[in-house]
Amino acid sequence: MNLLAQIFAQFAPEKAVGYMLDTLRQRAGLQRKSITLPGGLHYVYLEGGEGEPLMLLHGFGGNKDNFNMIARYLTPHYRVIVPDHIGFGESAKPMDADYHTEAQAERLMALAQALGAPALHLGGNSMGGHIALAFAARFPQAVKSLWLLAPGGVWSAPPSELAQIVQAGGDNPLLVRSAEDFARTLAFTVAKLPEVPMPYIRVMAKERMANHALELRVYQQIKADPIEERARTVQAPSLIVWGEEDRVLHPEGGTILQRLMPQAELIRLPGVGHLPMIERPQECAADYLRFRARLAA
Repeated sequence: MNLLAQIFAQFAPEKAVGYMLDTLRQRAGLQRKSITLPGGLHYVYLEGGEGEPLMLLHGFGGNKDNFNMIARYLTPHYRVIVPDHIGFGESAKPMDADYHTEAQAERLMALAQALGAPALHLGGNSMGGHIALAFAARFPQAVKSLWLLAPGGVWSAPPSELAQIVQAGGDNPLLVRSAEDFARTLAFTVAKLPEVPMPYIRVMAKERMANHALELRVYQQIKADPIEERARTVQAPSLIVWGEEDRVLHPEGGTILQRLMPQAELIRLPGVGHLPMIERPQECAADYLRFRARLAA
């Protein structure tokens, strides 16, 4: 880190983090937008590029900016839409809402229709992949293809390190009540964590800390929401990507999904944890572009 970056990290961390996010969005060709649906739910999302719509869904505890690094390789080819899920990021956070994947899928269908994308390609990481599968099962006519980046919901897979910790009564590494918790979460979700100054950690942790009670409720609902039986019904061509060093969800989940979905292909990434689109953005984008090119052939 150069001297100027160190000064910003120490004395203006919120401005520095905001500048970094703005820069990544600009490089990706994404703009922040918002919409209130007829039922009153407010979504904030990123959008950029032209072509067939590709909606990307972030995982538990994440937000729309999780796809900034990979989106720069996608917006030259597609109209990319990346919402904050209801309950996360800048979107509405009703405490008493239903956060099971089917409920989120129905909200996202309403969002897609409002944005003029009633039929789309759909991608998602972790909980976002879980929701993408639920969406494809619920609205098969609306999904042209699926891109599943370590998707959740495959609860028949062997217990992951996360599952073992929670089952033993330990603190859930994905829930954040302090800046130290957030630093632990970052280290748990990726195979190799780059240096992140602690002032930046404190800024980024604030959103998660404020959302702790709701995230605990969401976690409990999605853990009681298996996807396997619905995955059997999905006919959309699918690309499954899983990091071999994933500690959050067991990589064998990919093998199980591929068995349930014969039209799916599976890529395993050595040296990658739970966030392939952040850990290997260019490689993951190249794999996806090849997948889409085969669909168009």
